[in-house]
Amino acid sequence: MTEILCNGCGAAAEALDWRCRACGGSLDLVNLPAFDPARIDARDFSLWRYQAMLPLERRFSLGEGMTPLVPLELDGLRCYAKLEHLNPTGSFKDRGVATLINHLAAYGAKAVIDNSSGNAGASLAAYAGLAGMAATVYVPAATAVESKKRLIRSFGGHIVESRDYLADIYAAAETTTYASHAWSPYFALGQQTAAWETWEQLGRRAPDAVAAPVGHGGLFLGFYRGFQALHDAGLIERVPRMIAVQSAGVDPIVRGWEARSEIPPAIEPAHSVADGILVDKPVRGKQILAALYDTDGFALRVSNEAILAAQKRLHKRGLMIESTSAAPAAALTQIRSLIGKDASLAVAFTGSGLKSIGDTI
Repeated sequence: MTEILCNGCGAAAEALDWRCRACGGSLDLVNLPAFDPARIDARDFSLWRYQAMLPLERRFSLGEGMTPLVPLELDGLRCYAKLEHLNPTGSFKDRGVATLINHLAAYGAKAVIDNSSGNAGASLAAYAGLAGMAATVYVPAATAVESKKRLIRSFGGHIVESRDYLADIYAAAETTTYASHAWSPYFALGQQTAAWETWEQLGRRAPDAVAAPVGHGGLFLGFYRGFQALHDAGLIERVPRMIAVQSAGVDPIVRGWEARSEIPPAIEPAHSVADGILVDKPVRGKQILAALYDTDGFALRVSNEAILAAQKRLHKRGLMIESTSAAPAAALTQIRSLIGKDASLAVAFTGSGLKSIGDTI
């Protein structure tokens, strides 16, 4: 039976816990259902085609998941682009928020909160509204993007702007259900479906490597764990090399990987155009680094200038992605130099540029 356990002390957690009550550590689901290709619902073109592998009941859905995987050539470098920006609210966050809200609904949650720079907040507001829940999103007063705040409000979410928004939301979480995209194991659960889709879309094969922009690393770990499940089921020979890409201004995972440390170091964040990965203290930093080491992966940093240049090139290719999504594309030359020109590579494009088109074009 699936359980929720602390990654730090191993203590069991309750269904609505967002972190360990004993030591404050992050939580994960253990003893998940084994991946069984015979149980994929081929009639369902959403992430719920994998319902048999998800230990929760579907109550609400906006059709999240089953995003396209398309061949892409950029500056002579080839990859497969996983178009996560085409999820219902315009970001990969919909996968995890969908599974999280369905889980919380089963336990009677009527109001939810989260902290977000934009994408997670918009997704929470949309899915909470679908489920009949009130949603409040705490945003950083200094860095939250205006267009994303408007989107949160458009979905019916309430916004609290704060200079110390993490302290404020931790206080609010004492009395209100914290639907955290950084902490909740049920958010991380939904991200695994991106790996399973990629496997199906490549003809039931895994790519040699997977690259994603990394803040808290939800999608990155989802890919890693999803491919692990396929490996455990004997369906792929090995888990792809995992590649984390960060902005040069906010790069704790890169610094941790370069030092071969167990946890990311404390950093002083600088300016970054990649607002979706402005995370100086990733909740699951230890697990992200472990995934890099386990798969012979690596972490790379890219400059603001390289990110914006890659974003413009992708826009001209018809891919309207936000600046954060362009970080792995900006690192393509570095990636190819490390994995070789013939290795198959999947790159996650995580958020839609339509949310901030007036700010970037």
